[in-house]
Amino acid sequence: MDFSQRMGMAPATKVAQVDSIDRDLKNSLWNVVVSLKFAKFRHPKDWDKVAGSNLSWLATQLYSEFYKAPLDTIPYKWTDFKKTVRESFFKMEWHRQYSFVEFIVSSSEKEVEQQLLILAFNKVLDRENSAYRFVSGQLSPITSSEEISEIESAIRNSDCYAGVRTHIQTALSLLTDRESPDYRNSIKESISAVESLAKKVVQDDKATLGQALKILEEKHGLHGSLKSAFMTLYGYTSDAGGIRHAILDNTTPPTKADARFMLICCSAFINFAIDSIED
Repeated sequence: MDFSQRMGMAPATKVAQVDSIDRDLKNSLWNVVVSLKFAKFRHPKDWDKVAGSNLSWLATQLYSEFYKAPLDTIPYKWTDFKKTVRESFFKMEWHRQYSFVEFIVSSSEKEVEQQLLILAFNKVLDRENSAYRFVSGQLSPITSSEEISEIESAIRNSDCYAGVRTHIQTALSLLTDRESPDYRNSIKESISAVESLAKKVVQDDKATLGQALKILEEKHGLHGSLKSAFMTLYGYTSDAGGIRHAILDNTTPPTKADARFMLICCSAFINFAIDSIED
């Protein structure tokens, strides 16, 4: 805390920023873009020309893919380009500002640069009490470091299981879509990831989750209570809100909390199963 916070003249903490971005967070996000991305601008002949510079590709991608603007409207000078982007950023709605930040990360071709940007953005998001963090390259409303670690581990550990990885990444994308989240299909994708892993465990494309759980129980020491708990959770997806079957008129649609819980639980189970198999 700084002096004013210690003296009780300014709030020491903020309410989590879920559907807004305050001035401090907005400025801090922009400062990361300026210091870690725009500050790298170099041109072999003209210090202020966009075309032919090391970031001309970024300007092109930003205008064509993010702004969806004509490429011949890109400013000639880098100083004008940076000013235009800055003005645009500070006029955006909060969710578009997060989309811009995601774009800056995804536009970095080098993984090292991506990780540096993610670390810097996450530091800012944590400090300003944002409800979002970068998880596997995407901004996610999952704020607990333990939860983030569980999901990222599931994505990382499933490198050898393409289907599992795809389902988990899709579940995360559907959950974290800020403009049109799809909680029902996010839950479906989470449980599909577990089913995909089950087929690998049993080595049978027609295998069921129950068969996989039985193998984990017999050969890898899965506790009976855990087996029962996960079968019960699996049963929930078969009859709750039309998640896996036709939607009924009187069903209650799943919430963000439901989808988040299922993604975390399925990720934890995938990590457990893969660790058990590979031990």
